[in-house]
Amino acid sequence: MENLKKQIALGVAFLLSLQMVLAQNPAAQQQAFKESYVQEYNKQYADAIASLNKVYDEKSYEINLRLGWLNYQNKNYQQSQQFYQKAANLKSYSVEARLGLVKPLAILENWDKVMATYEEILKIDPQNYTANYWAGVINYNRKKYDVAAKLFEKIVNLYPFDYDGNYMLGWSYVNLGKTAEAKILFNKGLLNKPGDSSCLDALSKIK
Repeated sequence: MENLKKQIALGVAFLLSLQMVLAQNPAAQQQAFKESYVQEYNKQYADAIASLNKVYDEKSYEINLRLGWLNYQNKNYQQSQQFYQKAANLKSYSVEARLGLVKPLAILENWDKVMATYEEILKIDPQNYTANYWAGVINYNRKKYDVAAKLFEKIVNLYPFDYDGNYMLGWSYVNLGKTAEAKILFNKGLLNKPGDSSCLDALSKIK
């Protein structure tokens, strides 16, 4: 019985050491990534995750990032969040890891963490369109119209003809009592999308 326990222990140790060797082998990692792309294309997300787990290295930004995405695709949102957070921790200036992180956080409706993540992104990249826009939307939904307006103003300054930025800034201004400015923005939206029902409806509600 004692010998059997030793054999099992040695077997486990061998497998662990083999996994460490594979994880440090660039060719093995490349093959695992290649397999995971094919499996993802075929929507075999669990298999794709398993392929990367064979070469998992907790210090690998790329593996953690990819596992964050694959777990998100496989609807393993808690695991997805954990892998994206590991990737963000490994690369403290990574915007892509944080943009990935907000996906499972949003599904889990952890809006405070979503907002905090967008704020982290804006500290790294103040002009980031996605972070500015969605941080603006969250603040707008929380009725913080002045904060939302500043974020949407940044978007409109960077992308003056952007429909979404103009539309959301228009509604922010409506709620701040700046109806003249809002009309200009909604009319600009109609240049981008002629006959757009949302902008026409907004204009009809402004006195």
